[in-house]
Amino acid sequence: MSRKGCHLELFLMLLGLEFHISVSCPKHCVCYPSPMTVTCQSHGFTSIPEGIPANSERIFLQNNRITLLLRNAFSPSTVTLWLYSNNITFIDPEAFHGFSLLEELDLGDNRHLRFLDAETFAGLEKLHALHLYRCGLTFLPNGIFEGLHNLQYLYLQDNHIEYLQDDLFLELVNLTQLFLHGNKLLSLSQNTFRGLVNLDRLLLHQNRLHWVNKRAFHDLRRLAILYLFNNSLSSLPGECLAELGSLQYLRLNGNPWECTCKSRSLWEWLQRFRGSSSSVICESPRDLQGIDLKVLSPLLFKNCTASESFNQIRTRQHHPHHGLAPGHSSRGMVPGPEHTVTGRNGSGSQRDDEAKDYPGEAAPKKSADGAWGGDYLPDPGQRPQTIRPFPPKRRPRVKCTRRTHLEPPPGIQQPAGGGSRPCPGLRWLPLLAALVLVVR
Repeated sequence: MSRKGCHLELFLMLLGLEFHISVSCPKHCVCYPSPMTVTCQSHGFTSIPEGIPANSERIFLQNNRITLLLRNAFSPSTVTLWLYSNNITFIDPEAFHGFSLLEELDLGDNRHLRFLDAETFAGLEKLHALHLYRCGLTFLPNGIFEGLHNLQYLYLQDNHIEYLQDDLFLELVNLTQLFLHGNKLLSLSQNTFRGLVNLDRLLLHQNRLHWVNKRAFHDLRRLAILYLFNNSLSSLPGECLAELGSLQYLRLNGNPWECTCKSRSLWEWLQRFRGSSSSVICESPRDLQGIDLKVLSPLLFKNCTASESFNQIRTRQHHPHHGLAPGHSSRGMVPGPEHTVTGRNGSGSQRDDEAKDYPGEAAPKKSADGAWGGDYLPDPGQRPQTIRPFPPKRRPRVKCTRRTHLEPPPGIQQPAGGGSRPCPGLRWLPLLAALVLVVR
């Protein structure tokens, strides 16, 4: 074949390839090869468009009006599938059957979904990111996450979930981030988070939590970030936090804390914690209202036992202010100037209603629903603080009878003790003077 004929054949092949791609792409969509990508977002589709190529690896159908996901709507070759911000109300339990290559599935912001079958995600063994935020879900059935051993990111925020069944996340051994904020959770049991041995971030803020089992976090040895702010917690057992050996950032503000013997274990744990924590503002009793639990004196908990209530403790106290650290008055319970909690801007603050930016630490990534805000960041201005019930004793200074004072060289420790006495070095001065004369 001539050189001219070869060029013509190559041109026809390229023309045929382009024609094949254009024919296979659904109407109103855009397709790209290598890897095969189909982009159909924001076109008002009410159902999955026909003509999606069988070899498609990435399919983007977000911001449409799709209502149903049925079986065989997509090819098992799909790796990335975005279906967020549609009107999906039903997903066939076998809609993703055989999708062994699927790595990312975004079903978020389908506000009328409300129900998922336990078999919906069965067999998705390569899935590493699952988005189910803002879907109107009220509960999650047992086994729904079974077999998802490679899942790393699970977004369940802003639903209506009231209860998490025991061992629901048991097989998510590689999960690192779990987002559960903005739900209606009431309590956390001992086995709620069992199996999450690699979890790094757990967001539980803006729920209705009023009770947490003392062993609720027993498997979370690698957890670094825990958010529990804006719940209904009046107490939290310190034992549950003692399990978190890797914890760095803790947010507890925005809860109605009862600063009585019920909070003794939490107070003790906070005294030992060396990470960044928010304020823990007392809501009750009245004479401690507005005070940070972390700065209360140990005297307040001196007579506490496991079964005692605050009323029993109060009958033993002759003076209300004995339960506070020095600098606090019984009128209004305002910290004194020497014990004011100082923020980054140098001003005193008793509350932690607003989070501060934390330079030097990467902020949590923006979630797919774009809901990240300032209050989601750790609070660097809070440092572990303990206020002693009595001022420390000053060490007595060593005073010499001679007025001239000689500073010792670095590394030489001065003699300890008190009183007025001659400096030991003065006895050697005549001898040193004599040696100098002999040398001359």
